[in-house]
Amino acid sequence: MDILEKIDGLDARFHEVGLLITDPAVIADQARYVRLNREYHDLERVLKATAQYRQLRHNLEEARQILHTEQDPELREMARAELDELEPQLPAMEEQIKILLLPQDPEDGKNVVMEIRAGTGGDEASLFAGDLFRMYTKYFETHGFRHTVSSFSEGAVGGFKEIIFNVTGENVYGTLKYESGVHRVQRVPATETQGRIHTSAATVAVLPEADEFEVHINEGEIRWETFRSGGAGGQNVNKVESGVRLRYNWRNPNTGEVQEILIECTETRDQPKNKERALSRLRTQIYDREHQKYIDDIAARRKTMVSTGDRSAKIRTYNYPQGRITDHRIGYTVYNLQAFMDGDIQGVIDALQVAENAERLKAGE
Repeated sequence: MDILEKIDGLDARFHEVGLLITDPAVIADQARYVRLNREYHDLERVLKATAQYRQLRHNLEEARQILHTEQDPELREMARAELDELEPQLPAMEEQIKILLLPQDPEDGKNVVMEIRAGTGGDEASLFAGDLFRMYTKYFETHGFRHTVSSFSEGAVGGFKEIIFNVTGENVYGTLKYESGVHRVQRVPATETQGRIHTSAATVAVLPEADEFEVHINEGEIRWETFRSGGAGGQNVNKVESGVRLRYNWRNPNTGEVQEILIECTETRDQPKNKERALSRLRTQIYDREHQKYIDDIAARRKTMVSTGDRSAKIRTYNYPQGRITDHRIGYTVYNLQAFMDGDIQGVIDALQVAENAERLKAGE
């Protein structure tokens, strides 16, 4: 089937959705409005790529026509050069449109809550968790993402036992979701006197941030506590109880089991703002738990290790003696560890996205 036949009717749907998202009744229904907005932007990307593809085919047809009908040698040579330049672009553009036509993960456009926790390895694991946090913040700086730290617990010799932060920007979850899992480091710790290489680990969780309308919370059942924040911030931090702690009993809709969710937020010196951000994290945690089965179902259907969402799986090794990074899901290995730890991680993200798209195309989704 011609690629253009696959997109037949998308123009009409694009204009229909464009009208719907200006309808006051649709705007009032936040869930529907957000869903249609995402569809509109997805269709916009497909149609933009399609317009470029049509123009490419038109230019190719013109060049072939000149080559077959024109007698002027100079014009024929120009047409041949244009064909040589444009023909290789056709398969790549068709592949791009096929990928754009794949069903998009509705979570991809969301902001995220990221959690980095030290795993096995004691103090060295905390130091590595700190290194990972620095790596991500450097990446955010170069890609226009913004981050704010919600809470953290420092390690005894530096780094973090745990750090939780929000990341906002364009297509944040779609970019960072591949980072969920166990990250392993192999290096000689600063405290090691014999020069032996130790293996430590830290876990990274990337959670799509839930919108208010996506999660039901009975706010009357939230138990709030306030406390004085620790750490840097001047005298105000110690004198004002700006830190907040919430406890909420969440009932698993599938099993009926009740679990307590505990969240602390010391992000700002303003207690109401900390309460608001703690509520946002609560929504995200509940949304994540309630949608985990959905995520697992997608992973099983796609049959790809890239998108399993399994946060207990070892996904990547950082080997300092060899200057090597290996992503175990796709066998991706590079020897630029220093640049990688300075935030140059786009290469592995691109490779993971390509691998997942290739498997989805092969599966005929």
